[in-house]
Amino acid sequence: MSGRTEELKSDIAKGIFWKALENGGDQLITFLISLVLARLLGPEKYGTMALMLIFVSIANVMIQSGFQTALIQKRRVDIGDYSSVLYLGLIMALVIYLLIFFAAPFLGDYFADSELTPMLRVLSLMLFSGAVISVEIAYIARNMDFKKQCVATVEADILSGVAGIAAAFYGLGTWALVIQQLMKNLLLMLILIVSVGIRPAPVFSLKKLSKLFSYGWKVLVSGLIDTVYNNIYTPVISKLYSPVTTGLYSRGNQFPQIIANAMAQTMQSVMLPAFSKNQDSKEELKEMLRRTVKMGSFVMFPMMAGLMAVAEPLIEVLLGEAWSDCTPYLVLCALGYSVWPMHVANLQAVNAQGRSDIYLKLEIIKKLMGLAVLFLSLPYGILTMILLKSCFDFVCTFINAAPNSRLIGYGPLKQWRDVLPEFGVSVFMGITVWLSCKFLAAGFFMSGLGGFISLVLLVAEGIILFIVAAALFKLESLKYIMETIKGYKKAE
Repeated sequence: MSGRTEELKSDIAKGIFWKALENGGDQLITFLISLVLARLLGPEKYGTMALMLIFVSIANVMIQSGFQTALIQKRRVDIGDYSSVLYLGLIMALVIYLLIFFAAPFLGDYFADSELTPMLRVLSLMLFSGAVISVEIAYIARNMDFKKQCVATVEADILSGVAGIAAAFYGLGTWALVIQQLMKNLLLMLILIVSVGIRPAPVFSLKKLSKLFSYGWKVLVSGLIDTVYNNIYTPVISKLYSPVTTGLYSRGNQFPQIIANAMAQTMQSVMLPAFSKNQDSKEELKEMLRRTVKMGSFVMFPMMAGLMAVAEPLIEVLLGEAWSDCTPYLVLCALGYSVWPMHVANLQAVNAQGRSDIYLKLEIIKKLMGLAVLFLSLPYGILTMILLKSCFDFVCTFINAAPNSRLIGYGPLKQWRDVLPEFGVSVFMGITVWLSCKFLAAGFFMSGLGGFISLVLLVAEGIILFIVAAALFKLESLKYIMETIKGYKKAE
């Protein structure tokens, strides 16, 4: 095995460790803070915030997505590339912010929410810090130095969380959520500027941007389509139903989304530069993709199965009875998120090979089909809408993997054959934990302290069951996980 391959494996091991720690810590801290804020603010306030974040998320994709990915994928970059992308990002942030500023009153009127206008205008200031963060993270990803990003993210999470909780205690309502989000982005930007050390030069090169744009515009459009589609359910629900229903859906979706985002962000940040370094070797890229799909599924399948099994006590223990109606939303959303590692791994492999054109075509096909599913499900109620969306996520695993069948010889049927053992063991574990949950619910164990203890026992049962079953059936993924841990220890 070559020294280059060993060095790459070492970088991947360290990258996975720090990105997993960062994303896990970020999602955990954010989740704990959101639990406190959810009890203080209630479903209606969260519905308003969820609606605002859609517009900001879409705007952020336009500023960050395409050129950040192009910087990571490009074989060689210099300070001129980073500086040109930074200045363009700030210009785009200004233009998009002005559009949101003047559109905010119309959006407030459309959704019949008077608070939406001023809060959206303030929240959209995140776009400027987002442009800076995007370039800093691209530099980190190219150098696979994810430790700095991990530390910066956790520090920003804690400080902004304290500020948000304090604002909620003082009765600022939804503004507490706005303050938390703004401070998180601002602090993350400042900490990254100090720790990463990259400094922009007075260079704005259209020539450099044009080279990046030829690849990046397809990624940008793809990311924009994906973000709009993934967030379209919230405004549809908000328009058809009450703010309370929007808040319930948002919170039910948040539980599995936290886990899925942590996994997806880790895979995107680490595997794109890793895949890109092997883009000229089809066999090595195929093996890396296979390992990524299997390891991701080994983690995600049991997490989502366990989450579905303990959904009811989890909601009641962590959020209280006021949120109990969001249980079915959590279960249905978790079903769809269970296959996210397969989506992310395949799309990153396509991007790493410089085929952003295929990436864009995939997004257009999937989203047109997804919109058809949405509109066909509208007459049948909100739960049917979410169920069909989750089922369509399984269909998308075949669509996303199809190009890799031709590019590197690893298509959807081979991938599903590889992950079926993980899927089967996860289903077995989930059903067993769900039966245990029903047994405990028949007694007095699901209220007060008993509810918390029962929840801990159910989670422990699921973890033990899955690990024991994985060992008994000799799942290949378990061996991969151990190799990754050993690789990190060796790297240290």
